[in-house]
Amino acid sequence: MSEPTTSPEKPWPVRTVARKIADWINRLGDIWVEGQVTQISNRPGTGTAFLTLRDPAADVSMTVTCATGLLREQPLSDGTRVVVHARPAFFIGRGTLSLRADEIRAVGIGELLARIERLRKLLAAEGIFDPRRKRRPPFLPHTVGLVTGRASAAEKDVLTNARARWPAVRFRVENVAVQGALAVPQIVDALSALDRDRNVQVIVIARGGGSVEDLLPFSDETLCRAVADCRTPVLSAIGHEQDTPLLDHVADVRCSTPTDAGKRVVPDIAEESARVRQLRDRARRALHGWVDRERRLLAALCSRPVLADPLTPLEQRSAQVDALVERSRRAVRGLVATERSALDHTRARLTTLGPAATLARGYAVVQRVAEDGHPRVLRSTQEAPEGARLRVRVADGAVHATVSRREPSASGGSGAEA
Repeated sequence: MSEPTTSPEKPWPVRTVARKIADWINRLGDIWVEGQVTQISNRPGTGTAFLTLRDPAADVSMTVTCATGLLREQPLSDGTRVVVHARPAFFIGRGTLSLRADEIRAVGIGELLARIERLRKLLAAEGIFDPRRKRRPPFLPHTVGLVTGRASAAEKDVLTNARARWPAVRFRVENVAVQGALAVPQIVDALSALDRDRNVQVIVIARGGGSVEDLLPFSDETLCRAVADCRTPVLSAIGHEQDTPLLDHVADVRCSTPTDAGKRVVPDIAEESARVRQLRDRARRALHGWVDRERRLLAALCSRPVLADPLTPLEQRSAQVDALVERSRRAVRGLVATERSALDHTRARLTTLGPAATLARGYAVVQRVAEDGHPRVLRSTQEAPEGARLRVRVADGAVHATVSRREPSASGGSGAEA
């Protein structure tokens, strides 16, 4: 590895560094450079004119020197897009870099429109214009951010129309350049400041009408991407109805004019008051209708007999219950009487057929007293030998006897005699 050409012991002098830089830059040769013209200095009586060439998509600029005759052949103004044929030059004495131009061409309207169309297709392909990315502004924002030119007609239109519709609306106005070389960086800075403000809930970028060159900043790629990255909904109100810079496609809402933006950013207090009155009337009618329906339903319920005279049905039911109770009582009494009569008849039959009635008719029950002292009914003379003790039961009591002899019955059987 070769040793470095410089070291702390062998440093290069400033003149050497400047000379080497100049040699490197001179190797670049002639180049074509595109940019936006700013700060033109063309003093009478001098042969050299100075201007600054700026890149509109970045904060980069370079000094350009040229013969004053070039500016007479091609009149320029701040903000003009140009293509310059130049040679980079490094001035060793001052240590500055500039471009020495020998030809300057202004970019025509056709070329500008073609570039805008190419950029539009590029951003559309990236989805920046996709309607699904667009956000709906709030109905009544806390604070409206406004990016516009200082004391411009666009600022007046937005403020006047918005306050006429909603007098209490609050604005945070950021005045910026709306055309020329400084427009894009100032608008981007203002947009970023408003997007960081939590009170700002919607941002309006407004500018009046103008030529295609005047409206070029609002088709700038840097501004379009800044609006696409903005978290706050953005309304675009650039130029007139026929003006459609790329900002209109990127913004969440496109307004045809700044006047239209003032009308769309806040609601109309007169319309909203009328809507509130209509809703209040509808609510009142709906409530009255509901009350009337319920009242009619209640009246219909109250007109029913069960509610109109609730005691009569109860009295009728009470009378029916009493009649049923009395009927049940009579039925129970009749049943008890019938059963009682049947019981008396059965008792009479039992009495007639019972032993006592038979004894009362002159019959007797003869029992033999066994040795264990328990009497047993005597059914045959064979069961009563002579000397057996007998117990004779009659209707009014019993007598005891002893068998003395037995006699046969008239039918040929035997009998016993006490």
